[in-house]
Amino acid sequence: MPRHWVAGRRPSRLRQDGTATTGTPRAAPRTHARPRALAALLAGALPVLTFPAPGLWWFAYVALVPWMLLLRSAPTGRRAALEGWLGGVGFVVAVHHWLMPSLHVFIVVLGALLGLLWLPWGVLVRVLLGGRPTVPRALAAVAVLPSGWLMVELARSWEGLGGPWGLLGSSQWDVTAALRLASLGGVWLVTLLVVAVNTGVVILLTLPHARNAALCALLACAVLTGAAWAWAPRPAPDRTARIAVVQPGVFDGIGSTEQRLARGEELTRTLADRRVDLVVWGESSVGEDLTARPDVAARIAALSRAVDAYVLVNVDARRSDRPGIFKSSVLVGPDGPTGARYDKMRLVPFGEYVPARALLGWATSVGKAAGEDRMRGTAPVVMELPNGLRPGPLVCFESAFPDMSRRLVRDGAGLLIAQSATSTFQDSWAPGQHATLAALRAAETGRPMVHATLTGVSSVYGPDGRRIGQPLGTDRSAAAVYDVPLAKGLTPYARFGDWAVYLAMAVLALLLAAEGVRSLRKPAPELSVPRARTARE
Repeated sequence: MPRHWVAGRRPSRLRQDGTATTGTPRAAPRTHARPRALAALLAGALPVLTFPAPGLWWFAYVALVPWMLLLRSAPTGRRAALEGWLGGVGFVVAVHHWLMPSLHVFIVVLGALLGLLWLPWGVLVRVLLGGRPTVPRALAAVAVLPSGWLMVELARSWEGLGGPWGLLGSSQWDVTAALRLASLGGVWLVTLLVVAVNTGVVILLTLPHARNAALCALLACAVLTGAAWAWAPRPAPDRTARIAVVQPGVFDGIGSTEQRLARGEELTRTLADRRVDLVVWGESSVGEDLTARPDVAARIAALSRAVDAYVLVNVDARRSDRPGIFKSSVLVGPDGPTGARYDKMRLVPFGEYVPARALLGWATSVGKAAGEDRMRGTAPVVMELPNGLRPGPLVCFESAFPDMSRRLVRDGAGLLIAQSATSTFQDSWAPGQHATLAALRAAETGRPMVHATLTGVSSVYGPDGRRIGQPLGTDRSAAAVYDVPLAKGLTPYARFGDWAVYLAMAVLALLLAAEGVRSLRKPAPELSVPRARTARE
């Protein structure tokens, strides 16, 4: 028996240089697996620095580069998928780190589940940029990889998966050119731009033969952004409204609901003789159903008469006419509640309801998950005041959803209002980041937006998304009046909606079609017939 016919080993083969090698391949070395895994986690977390409080908006255009460099160098597609998942875990946990006091260990479970959405994106980076791709393939990556990232953002924007918090495009809330892009294609178009620039930078750093193509792609991004800034249609200016925001501050413990209401009354009275058109209170500013407590309704009506303006409060209470607890925007005039009421439709997972409570109810024992599910409203509401002002209210979490503000504007809202409360996360990055979402919603729709909170940050943005006046920080208990310019007409995004998302879907569909045609044109491999052994063998 020849020496190479040993148990468990295949016959040796000759290399081209004549030396022999056994047919059994050795496992790939794993010495770098753990450092790469840690690097993927950290690289995925880097984009958190682009959001407030750090607010390094410019870093967004290179924040994905370390992660993408790691993915393109993955030895196998399976490894790229793993590092895509690990980077996604790092991203989710970092962007939602302020939830840790409420969710505790469940934030890791959440990150592990949502991180799976980046698994195919990791493979896509390796397929398009790994090795030495052709110039057309590298150039295609500038369109395909942003489209793939956008599909991840779209999937996790579903309310049940946490909603559209931490969309990469929202990091550009204070950049005028980016806000102009948002008016064309929403925050989705801004995300496409940011990821396209990151992809171009990776090509510049790693593919010398494709650098000219990458420079052309980056130049095209700059030209398109500049054209949007210069020529995108602007909403026509209308009159100015004087909007007052009342922020009572932090009240905790027994009796905090009544203390908060009393402080709201005190601050509202200071607005007398300020000629305001509307007074806005924050989320959960009233803890009693106004139908069941006519005395509380009478107190707020007295405020309306005192300041000669309607008061938009937010009631967080059990309804007397329907079962369950609702969070509702209620308009109160000099004669009491007007009947204009909006019940919150999209609820915060675990904060206001527990998804699949029978299965995940244990979350209430390890964190501050909702002990009882809040009830949902059924439709958006545009209110109308005697002075002609038409506010469209949203409640807290809902200001993160581009489609909700767009729907209100198409229904005739002239002013968007978000009533919010982030006091649970008072000392985190959450209040500041939440307030900036209103800038995107204003720019997308061409309507000013008021973000009114209980404990800060309260802020106001004009129809172009630019901030008006000074915000009320988390250290303030105050009332402030803002001169808010109104606008007419619809932005391209308000008119045409999520066309940037459909464009990204079309790009990915073209990629799949091209790969399908390529695989059909590839010749079938020839079948090798094993040679019969001779008697001497």
